[in-house]
Amino acid sequence: MLSLDIEQFWKDEELAHKENCFSKTAPQVALGIRMSDECVFAELGEEGKPWGYTDPARRYELNCRYNEKAVKIVGRPLLAENDPAKMPKVTIPEFRQIGEVFGGAYVYDGSTTWLKGSLTDADSLKKKLDEVDCLTRDPENFRRFVLPAGWEETCKKAYELYGLRPAQYMGVRGPVTLATSCFGIENLLFLYYDDEELFTRFADTIADVIECYIELFITESGHTHENFVHGFHFNDDDSNLMTPDMYKAFGYRVLDRIFRKYSPDPGDIRYQHSDSAMGHLMPLLADFNLTGCNFGPTISVQEIRRYMPNTRIDGQLAPFTFMRNNEADIIAEVKRDCEAIKSCGSRGLNLTTAGSINNGSLLTSMRTVMAAIQNYGRY
Repeated sequence: MLSLDIEQFWKDEELAHKENCFSKTAPQVALGIRMSDECVFAELGEEGKPWGYTDPARRYELNCRYNEKAVKIVGRPLLAENDPAKMPKVTIPEFRQIGEVFGGAYVYDGSTTWLKGSLTDADSLKKKLDEVDCLTRDPENFRRFVLPAGWEETCKKAYELYGLRPAQYMGVRGPVTLATSCFGIENLLFLYYDDEELFTRFADTIADVIECYIELFITESGHTHENFVHGFHFNDDDSNLMTPDMYKAFGYRVLDRIFRKYSPDPGDIRYQHSDSAMGHLMPLLADFNLTGCNFGPTISVQEIRRYMPNTRIDGQLAPFTFMRNNEADIIAEVKRDCEAIKSCGSRGLNLTTAGSINNGSLLTSMRTVMAAIQNYGRY
């Protein structure tokens, strides 16, 4: 078992995140792990649906108990403690999501919610793109489609009572994953060879819709086009399914358009999460000068840094290594990544899982990561 000075760790951790984890004053590699709500069940030995619904009163009780344990093991509470009795009684309403624009439905399968598509062939795709293009050409029509009845009145009341406003639209399911969910993986990949014009039109329409969402919520959040918050992120696990040529014709053109317009400045957030084997797309993604990335565990720190010298790396601990809670395996991977970032003569490693933190990942494993950083991640 590695030694850990827990109070010193948290003092050093505060410095480690300065300047997007690139600060020359950082004494050690940053820690990105803060666990997640889904982890309470295995940690506390409780039944529940990690990716499903949990009653707010039970969630509050579970998170409070979890945080008590977290303080003892890692020295800090980690999860939000939202007492339902103190929560706003009026909140910002839900609105239609991007998958619904393309005819999909968000379906809970008893474990988690998936986007289920309705487009089955090129003809159904063309018809849907015609409909969506009509929608995006008329901002008022798009607004009526996306926002529910009573939106203005409820938002007005939420602001008057609690100071709440709708958030800007600053992140979305990535273009490839959205397309595969709505149209099917094989359908999308074969479309590149069968009808490249329709393939790229699909991408351009996705970009149109994303832009409509961004524009709509710039206004709804109370911002203007002169003072909105720059930045955007994409969650695009399925992008790894494309060859570089496919991706250049599809996902790349969407990211390029959105980043250019809404994250144009060097310090603006440009983020890509794709917890999959992304190595073949790294040279293309490097064009965007991403400020942060989270790729799959088969991608090494050295490979990311080779193409992205100025990008914060959120990784590269394998999620299942973390979830299996084997101390030796966790230490080996953390040590590997800490030594890798130092061997690159670089900083900017935010040590976390290369993908989601899943139920079953224990607080003792987080403590092991902390100890490994303190022992092997000193700059």
